[in-house]
Amino acid sequence: MEAKTTEDHLKVHKMKKKVVRKQVRAQHTLMRHEGIECVSHATQSLVIANAGLGNGMSRQQLLRILEEYGAMETLLMPPNKPYSFVKYRTTEEAKKAFNALNGKEVTLEDCDQNIVLYINFVEKVSLQNAVPTSLPPGLMVIEKIISPEEERRMLEGIDWKGDEDTQNAQKTLKHRRVKHFGYEFRYDNNNVDKDKPLPGGLPEICNPFLEKCLKQGYIKHKPDQLTVNQYEPGQGIPPHTDTHSAFEDEIISLSLGAEIVMDFKHPDGRTVAIMLPRCSLLVMTGESRYLWTHGITPRKYDVIQASELGQKVGTITANAGDLTLNRRETRTSFTFRKVRRSPCSCIYPSVCDSQKGQHRLVQPSFPQNEMEASKLEQEYVHKVYEEIATHFSSTRHSPWPRIVEFLRSLPTGSIVADIGCGNGKYLSINKDLYMVGCDRSKNLVDICAEKHFQAFVCDALSVPIRSGSCDACISIAVIHHFSTAERRLATIHELARLLRPGGTALIYVWAMEQEYKNQKSKYLKEKNGSKNKEKEMNTGTAERPLSDQGPDNSSQDSAWSDQLLNGLKDESYSAKPVADFRLPVHTNRTSFHSQDLLVPWHLKGGSKKKEESVDTVLVPGGSKESQELSPVFHRYYHVFCEGELEAVCRTLDCVRVQKSYYDQGNWCVILEKL
Repeated sequence: MEAKTTEDHLKVHKMKKKVVRKQVRAQHTLMRHEGIECVSHATQSLVIANAGLGNGMSRQQLLRILEEYGAMETLLMPPNKPYSFVKYRTTEEAKKAFNALNGKEVTLEDCDQNIVLYINFVEKVSLQNAVPTSLPPGLMVIEKIISPEEERRMLEGIDWKGDEDTQNAQKTLKHRRVKHFGYEFRYDNNNVDKDKPLPGGLPEICNPFLEKCLKQGYIKHKPDQLTVNQYEPGQGIPPHTDTHSAFEDEIISLSLGAEIVMDFKHPDGRTVAIMLPRCSLLVMTGESRYLWTHGITPRKYDVIQASELGQKVGTITANAGDLTLNRRETRTSFTFRKVRRSPCSCIYPSVCDSQKGQHRLVQPSFPQNEMEASKLEQEYVHKVYEEIATHFSSTRHSPWPRIVEFLRSLPTGSIVADIGCGNGKYLSINKDLYMVGCDRSKNLVDICAEKHFQAFVCDALSVPIRSGSCDACISIAVIHHFSTAERRLATIHELARLLRPGGTALIYVWAMEQEYKNQKSKYLKEKNGSKNKEKEMNTGTAERPLSDQGPDNSSQDSAWSDQLLNGLKDESYSAKPVADFRLPVHTNRTSFHSQDLLVPWHLKGGSKKKEESVDTVLVPGGSKESQELSPVFHRYYHVFCEGELEAVCRTLDCVRVQKSYYDQGNWCVILEKL
């Protein structure tokens, strides 16, 4: 009996240890993704891991679980995240919920899956609500375009039971069933064989519907191609744009059997989730047809507005206080198109297969003077970040540990300037500091403002802050965007000007050495593992060895570093590159072979079938081609050799290098103002 009691105590002890371990893991996840720190003392607010929209917990079920323990002021469920936040009216009620639910196993409704809740206290529940989004230009959704009886007849007119036949090109794809009429859409080349129409044309049952669309002006030409897709819950279709050369401008799609949320993505990273109700018509023309991708995420539930269950058409706003899950049902779509008989001449040549390769530009040359340097940075740094700000910000959410360590080591009340703050991810790391940020990109500063951070627009060469007024400064991944040694030194001098005597500055720049002490940097390690793996830009010179691109470029790089390491002053270490040296285009996720280069940025939303044509387009931000929204931009970088950053800093008499180190592909220094 005593042995059994001991065994039971051991089991309970192990279970408690597991709960604590999972709690700590949840704390780290929350800090990494939301920048929210859990606390050890009881508060009114809780974060509940494993109880989020991202792992199948609906708002209705979570409310029923939580309301047993008291009155709630707020319940926030961030989209696609596996955790939620709740604020009770009193701390006692929150403690009651914590004690009852932490480590408790519950069953998710509808799927009979068991999950364990892990709970932590937080100081406050505060997530930034997303701004309501509008429909992509050229897109319309018309509700109740057909009656339930017409819907029934159209669904019955499609025979899915017969064998896959040639006449209607029926296929069972990995994520859906599909049947083609008029012309077969071939998935091997994402096009149609315009000389081989399918017998029978479009089903007669569709004629009344198409006549209505023509009469009401939703389409200008009667379609001659129909693709019928059937989606079971959990199925979907990858993001894509319909091939420009295959079909005319207007594409219409009828949703039958059930509603669905369709995701639209712009090349700059913007996303819009749109509810397509049952018996509604989606019309895509212009920008929404040619530029935005559309797709259906394969899942069994859609995230929708809780206040509009069974909602009508509209965009799904990521308001964490009004989201829940909606179970999918079998949906059938009828997508009608008009086969194109001549090349596409749309106003988006950079993503158009008919106009592939017509807008190739040569790489810019290395700047020979101050004016050329300023122009290069304007075109290949400033304008690019304005274009990619939204997407760039979405990839910059995890603070780097050693930068966090630096900020948290500063005394309470320190005044800190983040020069080149980007989306402000370091501005809220230490609440005991007075932090202000600045960035050359207005769009990135606007993102900071949305997060209620103090930030303003300025150039790192001229920061409008009083000299000697800062206790500390940080410059993270900024100085490598300046294209001459003089401008890089001037930027560091400006940082030093802001500091009071004894103040410190932390500087990070990209390293030439992406493999250091036999360890590959995270940048190289992600080459094979990244889902968004960026591909080599096939832009002529980019594929040739650097020795073919200019006379002895590698020795030139070495000479610049040797000059710096010899401690030469401003006036004597001006780089004199070979005339007309063309900046090479770097192959992402590979080692650097030149110190001065262009690094591609692939905007989210491009489809694989477009990548070849996209990769041949080399455009600076702000150029005509950029305004036509090319999905690829190029940023200028000067990557630093070992010892180079320290050497530059030591040319300044007003600072001393307190510490230097290598951190995941970056050279880093901490300077102290003398």
